[in-house]
Order: sequence, then C-alpha cells, then structure tokens
Amino acid sequence: MKRILTSLFIFAAIAAAAQPTPLPTSWSFPNTNFPTGWTSNLAASSYYTGSGNTPPAAKLAATGAYVQIYFSGNPGALTYYIAGNSFVGGNFDVQESVNGTVWTTLHAFTDVQLATATYTQYTDIPAIASRYIRFFYTLKSAGNVGLDDVILAVGAATPAQEINVKFNSTTVLTGGNVWFNSPVSTMTPEIFTVENQGTLNTLNISSAVLSGPNAADFSVASFPGTVTALLNAALTINFTPSAGGTRSAILTINSNDADESAYVINLNGVGGNYVSEPTAAPTNLSFSNVKSYRFKLNWTAASPAPDGYIVLRRDFAATTDVPADGSSYLQGDQIGNSKVAYVGTGTSCWANYIGASENYYFEVFSFNGQAPFTNYYGAAPLPGMTVSSGSMQPAAYYNGINTAAPTFVADLTALTNPHTDNFYSNYGPRMIALFWARDTSNGDKAITCVYSGENNVYTEPFGWTTFSREHTYCHFWMPTYPSTTGVEYSDYFNLFPVDQNNCNSVRSDLPLGVVVNVTSFFMGAKYGTDAAGHNVYEPRDAQKGDAARALFYMATCYNGSQNWGFRDPISTSVPYGEDQNLMKMWNYLDPPDAREIAKNDFLDSLQGNRNPFIDSMNYACYIDFDNMTKIAGPVLPCNNTSIGVSEHNPNTTQMAMWPNPSVGEFTLFYQTKESESIAIRLIDVAGRIVFEQSNTASIGANSFSLDLRNVAKGVYTLQIQGKEMLNKQLILQ
Repeated sequence: MKRILTSLFIFAAIAAAAQPTPLPTSWSFPNTNFPTGWTSNLAASSYYTGSGNTPPAAKLAATGAYVQIYFSGNPGALTYYIAGNSFVGGNFDVQESVNGTVWTTLHAFTDVQLATATYTQYTDIPAIASRYIRFFYTLKSAGNVGLDDVILAVGAATPAQEINVKFNSTTVLTGGNVWFNSPVSTMTPEIFTVENQGTLNTLNISSAVLSGPNAADFSVASFPGTVTALLNAALTINFTPSAGGTRSAILTINSNDADESAYVINLNGVGGNYVSEPTAAPTNLSFSNVKSYRFKLNWTAASPAPDGYIVLRRDFAATTDVPADGSSYLQGDQIGNSKVAYVGTGTSCWANYIGASENYYFEVFSFNGQAPFTNYYGAAPLPGMTVSSGSMQPAAYYNGINTAAPTFVADLTALTNPHTDNFYSNYGPRMIALFWARDTSNGDKAITCVYSGENNVYTEPFGWTTFSREHTYCHFWMPTYPSTTGVEYSDYFNLFPVDQNNCNSVRSDLPLGVVVNVTSFFMGAKYGTDAAGHNVYEPRDAQKGDAARALFYMATCYNGSQNWGFRDPISTSVPYGEDQNLMKMWNYLDPPDAREIAKNDFLDSLQGNRNPFIDSMNYACYIDFDNMTKIAGPVLPCNNTSIGVSEHNPNTTQMAMWPNPSVGEFTLFYQTKESESIAIRLIDVAGRIVFEQSNTASIGANSFSLDLRNVAKGVYTLQIQGKEMLNKQLILQ
C-alpha cells in the first residue's frame, strides 16, 4: 500500500486537428486546452508538475508519444525548452512534414543533450514548405523527456504567388485525397477553393486537367485563370458516375507557382453509397508466438489488394458478426458479440488480454474506402481459431522442491529470490500496457480496479491519475519500511491496479478480511470490522484468491534474516495481523483462473521467477504464515470449510462446485485417490451433452475453472467421468 498524490493538471489529448493554426502560435504547458491545430496522444497525467522552464512541463514517457502542430503559412523560427529525465539510449526527435504523413528530422536529440534534467532552450528553422511540426519520442530505451514553452513564429511573407487548395474548408495538400459521391448517372458539382497566399504577385492558372482510370466520369466545369494576391476563387468539378462503386481520377492544376507548378489532387468519387467491394478475402490465417498471455495473427494478403483489413475477435465462441458497410471502426469497438481487434493495411496483428488454455476466434475482412463510403467483403471472411498456451511453467522449475522436506519454506524462498527487478516506475508501460489493459470502444483502453471492479477508460499512453499501484502485502508491513529502493517494494507479483481514492487510501495498511459491520463500500469492495471487531478491508470475490496468493508469495519470497510472517507483528497499527486461515480459504474458494495463470507466466518472462502458490494451491497448506515455519502433513485442501472437506476422506472420490447457481463461471473441486484422466460434461434435461472437456486430475485435491457463459440458462447435470462417475445438479441463471 502506498499513498500517492495525483496531479491536478489535465493534459488535453485531442483527436487529429482538422484545421491548421495560424502563425505565430505558442503553447506553455500549464494550460489545459490546446489551440486549434495542436494535437497530442499524451495521457491526462503527462505533466512534470515540479519542473519545466516554468513548471509544469509536458511529459513524454513512451515510444510514440508526441506533441504536434498543424499550421498554415510559412513557418519562422521554432523555439522550445527540453530536458531529459534519466534519458539513456533512446531516440527523441523534432520532426517536420509537408503533408503530415512523410516526416523528416529537424533536430535529433542524443544522450549528451538530454543527460540532465535542466531545461535548455533550442531554436530550429523549419523548411518554408513545412506545415507540420512534431515532437516525437521515436524510441524509448530508458527515461522520459520534458517539453515546455513551444513557440513557432511566422515566417517572412511570400511576395511571389503561392497556391493552396481547399475542399469543404479543409486544406488539401498536393498529393492529397478527397472523397465525395453521387447517384449513378447523376451529375453533382464539387467545389474547390484555390487560394493565392502570396502577398504581391498574381497566381496564373494555365489549366486544370483530369486523368486516371475513370476520368470520363469527371469534368472541369470552371477554373479561375488568375487569382489575385491574398484572395481566392472557385474551381468546380462535375462528377457524373457511370457505374456504382469506386470512380477514381486525378486533378492536376497547372500554375506559375514556383515550387508547386503542378498541384495534384486524387479524386475519389463514389457512384451510389459505397466504393467498390473487394473481390477477395485474405487467406492462410495462422497463429505464431502463442503464449498464455498473448499471440500473433498472420494472414496472406488478398488478391487483388484491398485498401485494408479489419479483424473481429470473439472469446470462447465463433464470431458470426459482419462490419456494416459505410461505417468505420476503431480497435476495441464492439460489433455484435465481437470486438474489433485490428484495423489497418498490414497482414498481422497481436492478440493481447488473453488467458491460459482459452479458445479465441477471429475473422479477417477485406475492405475498400473510408467512411461513409467503406465497403466490406462480407461474403466469405477469413476465419480462424486458436487455443492459447496452457501454463508455461518450466518442466524442471520445482524439481528441487519437496513438501515433505523440513527445509520446504527456505527452499521456496531460494527458488523465488533473487530475481530481476523491473522497477516500480515501469509498472505502467510493462504491466498496464502489456497485460492489464484491454481494448474498448473509440480506440481507447480500459483497466479494472481489482478490489472494486471499477473500470477506468483512458486514451494511451496510460497515466496514474485516478488509479495507483496497490501493494497487496502493504508497504508499511514490510520489515524494510520505509525504504522504496528494494526489490520487494517493486515486485510485480504484489502490485495490482486499483482506484486510489476509493480503494487504496481506504484500505490503507489494513489486513484483508470479511467485513461484518460495513463502515463504507465502493462497488464490490468494503471497509469495516470483522467478526472479531478488527478493522479489515474486503475486496470483491474475484480478487480474494489472487490477493491471498500474492500475500503467500511475498511472505515466502522475502522471508529470511527478517521474518515476513503475518503476525510478527505486521505493524503496530494492526497488531492482529493477517488471518492466514481465511487467506487459505480464499485460496481455494477463488482458485487461479486463466488470467492469473497467464499473469504468472508473463511475470516469469519479466522477473525470471514464479509465484509457487499459483502453480500449486496446496503449497500454502504446508506453511504456517504467522511465523513462516513448516507444517507437516496438513489436511488438503486446508481451511476450505465452505465446500465441506474438513472431514474429508482422502481415500474417497469427491466433487463440489461453487458458486451454484451462477451466471456461468464455476470452480469445480475434484478429489481423487489416484491420478486419472477425467471427462467433464454438462448434460441438459433432454440428455444431450452441451459442453465437454477433458482434464488430468492429480492425486488429492484438484480445482478446475469452467466458463459456461455461452450456454443457455437452465438446469443441467454436471458429470465427471473418471474411474468413477459423479453427477451434480448445476443451475445457470
């Protein structure tokens, strides 16, 4: 548990600007709204509140982070203040562009220039033809960049003639695209505005010429022969589509402009409502780098090539949804029961936010055009399904661990510690971005508070505004408190995303427990006293087992010269400590699900160690967490009175499941006297098998997670077929 203060400043992350800003233009980062033409993808918390030329300053903290200016007119000097914050080995560039697509480097910053946190003013001179400036974190290795007090001056006026073309009040740079439509065989005029941005000379237009595959469907109705300095005139194109779908042409405006004598505009006319539909789907969908926490999709491009692809994803069941013609979608948007996993021109994408041993279904569609004229090839999309990896536990990882050994506790400590420290400050880009975040609508991301179930929707990159990194084994409990430099403070097995004000600060340094008398609550989390009158904090049910296993891990991983036991005591403010019996009960009531197993594997890839209590729930039964000593011959499973195993007979086969009734997510407990392969079946009232899966059961207690959310509501029989057959009624509601 760490108490933090969040910034009061809000950085406006705005979609790409449609209108340029006039020059001169400037921006100082205490402001909360950008001027017209300024855009950024920085998160709401992307401020250095205590630094800057005058604090605060913008904080660029991830690869791809940017602040961009779109301006009209000739640029003059660009001045800005910049500083590094532990910047090492990366690339940070100031870039310029004529069209906002092709960028060239105006100033490249190195480790030498960004070696200190002292803000230094720089001045660059953009090219006269540039209309975009971008401060861009090209590649992050380590550290962040602070940016403040940006000023872009107006350049010298151009006395010579200078052409600029607008369509629907928006500048169309030479080589740009415009879209419009008309009913088939119906003429519709499309009006362009030709500007002369020169201050003295007249712009002379010698011709406006049409070419391209469907040039006959377009005609130049009129164009101005001359445009006086600083004025404008209309150029009209008549569009009469001879057929439905895409009708393309190229408009070339020839003039006496010195550097743009041939001003080219790509005309994308549409006969009817939509562009021409692609004639083929992509082929050969395959999956690579399949892990329990992510994998990659690959496909072969359709032929002939479409404008792009959209990938739909559905978890646990085949997707049957189709994107709607005329609509555009962003990654994370919902289409029926499916979610958009990718939109773009590439032939591969990554699937994140997955769990171990789960089924994932995809469809890849070709499309042409852009909204509102988009046309999807929906007749035969490319389907595919893969099963994510099961637990990626190395085969020999626990070879040196024996629950019968008197050194069992010390052996687990030696197995898990030391390990790689990923640093507390890197939790956002490593754990939030790569594991906890999931796609949601409008291209945004979302994470869930593990204690309450509250969803936090944000635009990337993620910032610690309302959420914080919760230490499940509280920082205040640690024998090394108040130090924040040790690996125990930043161990990712102990850190979870939670709401700061409504959960983290409410829990403070209290033990977890069952609240009997509620003082306050927030969604699924409660604060109050337990049956013994102790102040405790109770997370939602879905986090109880995860929290218990995090506590077991921390107490075991760092136990040694200092005792990390639950009652050694934990702290003077809560001398009653954590209730290990309750935690052992939660361990079984909420066994590791697919996401927790995937998290164990992902953290193994980052830290080089695992949480043994996720790999084996029974390990917790062999440890007295009050004083971190070995328990010999415990009853398995331990302290799980809710499923009636306190008087169990280890020589009998037993089954139980909870919760029952349920909306579809069950935990199945199965105890067997010998290892065996079992079949788990769900049978409806007509005797039909509606769900079946195979598992391997080990000697003793086993827990399996069942996801039946796609099965219709009703009363069923859950059957386990092993050496014996067991049946139990199950209710889906």
